Amino acid sequence: MPQARSPWIKLIWAIPLAIILLAAVVLAAQGIRDLPVAQAFLVDYPGASTLPDWAPVGFPAWLAWQHGLNVFFLLFIVRSGWQIRSAGRPSLFWTRSNTGLLRTKHAPRRMGINVWLHLVVDALWVLNGVAFYVLLFVTGQWVRIVPVSWDIIPNALSAALQYASLDWPVTDGWVNYNALQTLSYFSIVFVAAPLALATGIRLSPLCTSRRLGLLIPLRPTRVVHVGVMIFFLAFTVIHVTLVFATGALRNLNHMYAAQSDDGWTGFWIFAASLIVMLVAWVAAGPRLLRAIASLGGTVTTR
Repeated sequence: MPQARSPWIKLIWAIPLAIILLAAVVLAAQGIRDLPVAQAFLVDYPGASTLPDWAPVGFPAWLAWQHGLNVFFLLFIVRSGWQIRSAGRPSLFWTRSNTGLLRTKHAPRRMGINVWLHLVVDALWVLNGVAFYVLLFVTGQWVRIVPVSWDIIPNALSAALQYASLDWPVTDGWVNYNALQTLSYFSIVFVAAPLALATGIRLSPLCTSRRLGLLIPLRPTRVVHVGVMIFFLAFTVIHVTLVFATGALRNLNHMYAAQSDDGWTGFWIFAASLIVMLVAWVAAGPRLLRAIASLGGTVTTR
């Protein structure tokens, strides 16, 4: 009887292949940059679109704490979502109390504790997101992540070529993002996040209508929802890698301290946030979840 191949065998082959592929991309990009036509293209399109004169400069404090909260919520959204898919039958179940202000005509539906956690963190993430959208447009910060001219496309190609050749785009994120950053942030804020919310609502225990099931089937909705999660994870890996590869202290100061210099304030705030997330990750076990969930309903083992 043939034995199943260990996943580590695939990993052993995948790592050197990935390194070879990355090296080939870098060499190809560097070769392209040496071409006269490519050099002229980089001069015409240096990698960033020009912002309007009224565009704000720098990052306000609200954006720094919004960023930190968003990271915290996304950590537990992904964790609880993955547990829903992989944990099998839940060890605890939660049923909402049908008394007080939140009362419904029909009896509340029972759900697994991981589904409860996912919905609770989702709700907090949405509230944080609503505040983010309002402040984004009220303060004019939207212009930094929304393409305002068609030259964003050739500038994004220019930035991609510069990244691929390991000669980073020369832009100051405090003043303006490069075009590739603008498009990626736009896709996260205005495409992926709303899509995650819409598909998540459809998959929640709140949506049980047969008519809705015919219009928006669960299976393709679940595929899209998981795909959005993978997109968020891929973006996070690339984003964090570039943050540390293109000037860690300066970038962390921008994101966590709302300061433009290369000081250590942003780093220490970032380090503290990691400690908070680690403590919350370890503490969020069955005992704590049961205690918190019991505040709004009944927790049982069957």
